[in-house]
Amino acid sequence: MTDTSSTTVHSVETGEGDHRVVFLHGLFGRGKNFSMIAKGLQPEFRSLLVDLPNHGQSDWTEELDYLQLADQVAEHLKSGFAADGPVDVVGHSMGGKVAMVLALRHPDLVRKLVIIDISPVGSGSGRSEFHHLLNALAEVDIDSAERRSDVDAALQEPIPEAGVRGFLLQNLKNDGDGLRWQPNLALLRSELETIMGFPDIETELDKAQFPGRVLWIAGEKSNYVKDEDEPVMRSLFPSTIRLKVRGASHWVHSDRPQEVINALRTFLLSERE
Repeated sequence: MTDTSSTTVHSVETGEGDHRVVFLHGLFGRGKNFSMIAKGLQPEFRSLLVDLPNHGQSDWTEELDYLQLADQVAEHLKSGFAADGPVDVVGHSMGGKVAMVLALRHPDLVRKLVIIDISPVGSGSGRSEFHHLLNALAEVDIDSAERRSDVDAALQEPIPEAGVRGFLLQNLKNDGDGLRWQPNLALLRSELETIMGFPDIETELDKAQFPGRVLWIAGEKSNYVKDEDEPVMRSLFPSTIRLKVRGASHWVHSDRPQEVINALRTFLLSERE
């Protein structure tokens, strides 16, 4: 793996294939969440696993909106991974919204687009869920915790699902002076409405359209992609293929990694542009 960090955005490059693909994670995530998918795409693909701002090893910002995030990712890609031409972009949840805005604002950087379990509309169904998780993390007395297991124990009552706690606990880091959360929890809490929303198509996105091909993946057990979202999706991305993964929740790539790998390989390696 090659570390490819810029001032704001941190990323890790893996693989040596000719096909370049960028992965953008969701809220509370980090680039390495897609490590298994990236490994499964080898040897044909070279992958860039991005930590979005306010997550992982990327810098914190004072404000947060999707136009800003997309532009920061665009700047990072232009300086390295996409310097020689457009790349494929895969985004999940919040990262899917960043990916959509990136394609609409910087279409020269994106060849094909894959959106995993999110729509270009407000995600009202997830607001209470993520508000609960953010509150639970913020209420942990992180200064008195000596080990990761201490934090896990403190979260067991508000978050009884071990898998969810494990996903969240990956965001803990020991910086030598104790444990701390890597994500900018204060900003993510204050901007949760923005995160759950989507930029206004007419005023903020100037009614832009992305002409490239798009694979729109949804989890069967998730309600983040609805039939009524399709007209909006196709107004922005006219060349969209919709795919539902059986048995998958919102975290499609974690629940059904092989199905996602197969779908990505088929779609991204297709000769049709």
